[in-house]
Amino acid sequence: MTSNSSSNKNNDGHIAFRSGNPALSSKTFENIERTSDNVMTVDGTVNKVAISLILLLVSGYFTYTRELLPLAFVGAIGGLIVAIVTIFKKQWSPITVPIYSLLQGLFLGGISYIFNQLYDGIVLQAVLLTGSILFSLLFAYKSGLIKATENFKLGVTAATGGIFIVYMISFVMSFFGSGLPILDINNSSLMSIGFSLFVVVIASLNLVLDFDFIEQGAEMGAPKYMEWYGAFGLLVTLIWLYIEILRLLAKLRGR
Repeated sequence: MTSNSSSNKNNDGHIAFRSGNPALSSKTFENIERTSDNVMTVDGTVNKVAISLILLLVSGYFTYTRELLPLAFVGAIGGLIVAIVTIFKKQWSPITVPIYSLLQGLFLGGISYIFNQLYDGIVLQAVLLTGSILFSLLFAYKSGLIKATENFKLGVTAATGGIFIVYMISFVMSFFGSGLPILDINNSSLMSIGFSLFVVVIASLNLVLDFDFIEQGAEMGAPKYMEWYGAFGLLVTLIWLYIEILRLLAKLRGR
């Protein structure tokens, strides 16, 4: 995950966005033509999120139950390509986001199968935890218990950027036959578990920024296709959160 930030105001007087999600950056709504009708709504975005999740779950279940692990690789590479296209061609979101959902389902179905073979029942636990965190934070956000203030956004974005740097360092080290021990799922030390717990917390808090981003986009009267793009951004965070929960549970199982 990467981060973008801005403190400038847009033409409508709204404070520009800050999010740790690369899909929902501070410049997302720049240079987008706004219309008075057929605009983005929160309810419309929720519907697009539901459709995207259903597509992801269907393709994930297909890969998981049929043990088609090669499809996980196809989903990972294909999903990355489609994600990049979506970020740079937001108006294509009604087409690219459903495709992204299906591809990521293939990817998640594959890795979920692998994790479940190593730790029986871990996938169900991860799915339930991810769903619980999503709805808990949505309730907290809508009820005002958690507010996406500028300081809150800055802190979450900075932490997300730091996590990204750690993962990139480990990725580079892997080319030399090494890596950071705290990222190893077989490392059940308190430091490794603590790091994974920290990442899960930050990934969860990114959901709050996504909620705020979608709500502000609707208030700005963004085009209707941005509902799909908002759903895409939320889906990116949920996928990250699910994977990190899997990693955390695997480390806890190893103790």
